[in-house]
Amino acid sequence: MHQEVSDIAIALFLERGFEKVSVAEVAAAAGISKPTLFRYFAAKEDLVLHRFADHETEAARVVAARADGESPLGALRGHFLAALDGSDPVTGLNSDPRVLAFHRLLYGTPSLVARLHAYLERSEAALADALGGDLDARLAAGQIVAVQRLLAQENWRRITGGEDVEAVRPQARAAAERAFRQLAAGLSRYA
Repeated sequence: MHQEVSDIAIALFLERGFEKVSVAEVAAAAGISKPTLFRYFAAKEDLVLHRFADHETEAARVVAARADGESPLGALRGHFLAALDGSDPVTGLNSDPRVLAFHRLLYGTPSLVARLHAYLERSEAALADALGGDLDARLAAGQIVAVQRLLAQENWRRITGGEDVEAVRPQARAAAERAFRQLAAGLSRYA
């Protein structure tokens, strides 16, 4: 139900604009009542951010599931590079028109950007817990989440500027390698 309602809402938002579509219109299009919609989604913005729901604890899951002897940063680096290779939209290295339209919707709507920051804070907190939960873990998680966000934003900037994904990919990988080396140099406890 969550995915179906979210998909309906996003289609309406892409067609008419986030601010121009009411929650009542989304509920009607989904064939549910407004109170039912709010049982599944706490805020209108969550209809869009539901697409990221499974990514919220992804970094924490990667750290928890890493191979014996593999460092947290090594696992996160490998995961991010694999996501780049797979053109995962979360990395910004994806030129599918639907993905680009979603990106414009997300970053072009101030209330969605604000809600995205709350999502990033929860992602950071989950990663900090996976790293041990102390102040050092929280500091490390903040840096790691920021690096991944900035790498993705740079990729989005280049792709939305008209550059080809395959032309950008080697440079995106090199940038990610540099960024994770810098993280490892500063966060030796997690390297």
